[in-house]
Amino acid sequence: MPKITFIGAGSTVFARNLLGDILSFPELADATISLHDIDPVRLATTEKVAQRIAKQLGACPTIESTLDRRAALDGADYAICMFQIGGYKPGTVIDFEIPKKYGLRQTIADTLGIGGIMRGLRTIPVLLDVCRDMEELCPDVTFLNYVNPMAMNCWGISRGSKIKTVGLCHSVQGTAEELARNIGVPIEEINYLCAGINHMAFYLRFERKTPQGVEDLYPLVRRVIEEGRVPAWNRVRYEMFKRLGYFVTESSEHFAEYTPWFIKRDRPDLIEKFNIPLDEYIRRCEVQIAGWEVTKDTIENPDRPVDVEAVARKVRAAGGSEWDVRWQTYQATNFDEISQSHEYGSYIIHSLETGIPRVVYGNVPNNGLIDNLPQGCIVEVPCLVDKNGIQPTKVGMLPPHLAALMQTNINVQSLTVEAALTGKREHIYHAAMLDPHTGAELDLEQIWQMVDELIAAHGDWLPKYQ
Repeated sequence: MPKITFIGAGSTVFARNLLGDILSFPELADATISLHDIDPVRLATTEKVAQRIAKQLGACPTIESTLDRRAALDGADYAICMFQIGGYKPGTVIDFEIPKKYGLRQTIADTLGIGGIMRGLRTIPVLLDVCRDMEELCPDVTFLNYVNPMAMNCWGISRGSKIKTVGLCHSVQGTAEELARNIGVPIEEINYLCAGINHMAFYLRFERKTPQGVEDLYPLVRRVIEEGRVPAWNRVRYEMFKRLGYFVTESSEHFAEYTPWFIKRDRPDLIEKFNIPLDEYIRRCEVQIAGWEVTKDTIENPDRPVDVEAVARKVRAAGGSEWDVRWQTYQATNFDEISQSHEYGSYIIHSLETGIPRVVYGNVPNNGLIDNLPQGCIVEVPCLVDKNGIQPTKVGMLPPHLAALMQTNINVQSLTVEAALTGKREHIYHAAMLDPHTGAELDLEQIWQMVDELIAAHGDWLPKYQ
């Protein structure tokens, strides 16, 4: 039976989803599950959750937990990474609050922009430390990385380590399901080809087979616009679809900060028109923390009824919407409910173990996969998974305007990775200069000052830069 190691297992809700996925497969039900985190309290909670999931599914895994990362990785066949270096506080708060002083507003700040740059600089050195442990303790491991900024992290690993790594995200399959609902076509009937970079991949084909042949479904997507049915939270992506002719994978709140067109401090009308939720990740974190307080109590005291009113009060006080109240209440009252998620991790492990072929979308180095993006950068493409491993598919040429748009993001990724690998401070300035949103809002002196202030505020969360 394989040994599957969770790095950052204190992310209890996400770990629960993946554990349920993995242990639902009979072929993996007797696996060794090794849980690691640096927070002993959250780690103990996740261990309890793992035991309960195994009992519910009738699985018999060996479940171990440890604060020692090397012990968790020793002999691992698969390692799943899900940590956040610097956490919500201080890391994420710093990434939002200091740029805000300069008039630079963000929505999520975990993938690109100045927030994504700083998050990458915090994270890449730790990931490389993990990889060095794996090179010594489990050199044949398959490393499944869920940590953002995905492209920067995977690029850093591909340049700094020989460990087999694939970056995993749910934006491709998640957006496909969302589009299917918007156009009223069952997702089971839809076939698509998607390619690009993480959070900026596009559906090159979105279609279904009919008795008359293959039907292009993009006209149905255009009809959503024509009929005024664009969801309020998705205006940015539908606007980009109108302009580009292809639909992008990541959400509107993410995409708004990957470009220079939507968030402008002197254009509040744009924020309102496109319903852009500034500081959204901060709000989400506060809501999730409030909901987690009740969910954790449910885990610790399974026989105690959930105080639904307490959930609602805490979530509303944290700035949560009524949707947030419903979701956090559902999480607390249905924490033991197990259903297969649409995360790719368990499917990859199952296919590698059994040889059952599957196609997933993975983030991998561009070794001849997309011709008009830089070689070596991290691209998101369909990958066949079976006993032969994770095998990326060659896509060829992207439409030139899509490749050009992606290049503006790849520039920032490249320079951030260069800074992380060389320790040269100049690359951080240049990454921020070339970031589309940052460059559209700030002048060069402001960018330099902001970067200096961010580096100082991060303190020991960053290595020393020359």
